[in-house]
Amino acid sequence: MRRDADSLNESYRAVPGSVPLARRAVTAFAVTAGATGERLEAVRLVVSEAVSNAVKHAYPGRPGRVEVSSAIASGELWLLVADDGCGLRAGRSSAGSGLGLALIALLSDGLTIAKRSSGGIELHIRFKLAGRLHPNAGERGGQDRASDRQSRGSAASATAPASPRFTT
Repeated sequence: MRRDADSLNESYRAVPGSVPLARRAVTAFAVTAGATGERLEAVRLVVSEAVSNAVKHAYPGRPGRVEVSSAIASGELWLLVADDGCGLRAGRSSAGSGLGLALIALLSDGLTIAKRSSGGIELHIRFKLAGRLHPNAGERGGQDRASDRQSRGSAASATAPASPRFTT
């Protein structure tokens, strides 16, 4: 395990008992980063869902590992959950409800799913932290733009108007 003030990097066996371990580690890191209330609960649930997905689906019938990293950048908490398993496959049957990734997307401020060259996947998950200034806030007199507040990768982004920065 590697942990400092600005990052957390841990590796877990892909077994059910690793889910609460990862959840506790990332939750503790999120608290030190300033996450509270509903935002902290969202982080906690998202970590559980992401690690559970890797444990359930990444390594059918064989052992494996789940990598969990978290860092603070530009007033945001970034979470990476990665495995070297079989990856996502269309049409694969599952005992789960199939809502884990949708829930992660809904609760976070951004979700990207990337294929790994090793065969697994990476979930890149982003959470805005309350009280953190936009890196250019001082240049704008402390004001943030409406487009900076708009959630990305969530239900809000699907229903909110396009950013005023977009031009044709």
